[in-house]
Amino acid sequence: MSRETGGAILKGLKVVDLTRLLPGPLCTMIMGDYGAEVIKVEDPVLGDPTRAAGQIIDGSGAFFRQWNRNKKSVALNLKEPAGREILKALAARSDVLVEGFRPGVMERLGLGYGEAARLNPGLVYASISGYGQDGPYRERAGHDINYAAVAGLLDLSAAPGEGPVMPAVQIADIAGGSLMALAGIMFALFARAQNGRGAHVDVSMTQGLLPFLSYAAAHRSGGEALPRRNRGHLTGAFACYNLYETADGGHMSLGALEPAFWQNFCVAVAKPEWVTLQFDQTGREELIEAVGALFKSKTRSEWTQIFASVDACCEPVLELPEAAEHPVSLARRFWIDAAGEGAESAKQPGFPLLFSGASGAVRLPPPRLGEHTAEILQSLGYTSPEIDSLRMNGIIT
Repeated sequence: MSRETGGAILKGLKVVDLTRLLPGPLCTMIMGDYGAEVIKVEDPVLGDPTRAAGQIIDGSGAFFRQWNRNKKSVALNLKEPAGREILKALAARSDVLVEGFRPGVMERLGLGYGEAARLNPGLVYASISGYGQDGPYRERAGHDINYAAVAGLLDLSAAPGEGPVMPAVQIADIAGGSLMALAGIMFALFARAQNGRGAHVDVSMTQGLLPFLSYAAAHRSGGEALPRRNRGHLTGAFACYNLYETADGGHMSLGALEPAFWQNFCVAVAKPEWVTLQFDQTGREELIEAVGALFKSKTRSEWTQIFASVDACCEPVLELPEAAEHPVSLARRFWIDAAGEGAESAKQPGFPLLFSGASGAVRLPPPRLGEHTAEILQSLGYTSPEIDSLRMNGIIT
């Protein structure tokens, strides 16, 4: 299978993208990376708000460029009946529709799931919201930090006697929203292949965090203390699975959880007396301090060299620019140049999945606002005079 084949695995799939900001656009971009035709429907005046966020290149902000390659843009005024009719025509000919409005907005636009399913019974209709399409919080505003807080995830980052730590990445938006929506859409498409019917995929970014709570839930059901920071096997309670500062202010990650890895670590640092202390509760804090003092004796680079050939699960904590140049990253093309841009600042995370060795592909750069409006309307059967009239009346741009 060639690399191009990976980028065409969803070829023929038609997606209407009504989402903005992060969760939905990332989900639909991944589909576009693997061959789907993604039509991004935007407000004709401002477009997706991320167009104005971050460094602006060719009219597109840095954040917009990260989440909107491999898409076509239709600038459509959904406040007008003529604009809503165009949206209905897009939905009628598509396989997937993804929306990220508050529950109830799509119904007010005349294209809730019921109407969409009437127009296109095979449509897979995904709704991404903070708290789900029903329940007491269905219309409540929120952001990533709120969803992680309500799910119970954020509190787990608190050490004894301390408050929770602010996440550096958008866990709920991406894991609970983008990726759960992608999984739900694929499940629904598989089911459609069996029964011919579409489905409404209800994605709650809060509920989508449930798989992240399975480790903590195992503690809870077993009557053990929740694995907060510095309390659990995987949250820093033991020396064998921890983060350590080095002499130059860098850090190393030690994940020698299995006894064999821990033994390899102890041998590599000439501390065989530590082998039997791996999970000794009585001296665990003293052992953490001792291992910490050891790591402080050398630089991060020195420790990296020492463990380069040691099977002990010990790796340097890399800054993002370093991670992009790591041999694993380079070999598997973790990072790519954005289409049409060659500057280092234009590097983007690449394709997370390989299919028989084939990755996704960049077929289209992030679109200009309304760049493909006329093209898409022509594909729907609109004539040039009709398109001109829609533009003059502010329905499209």
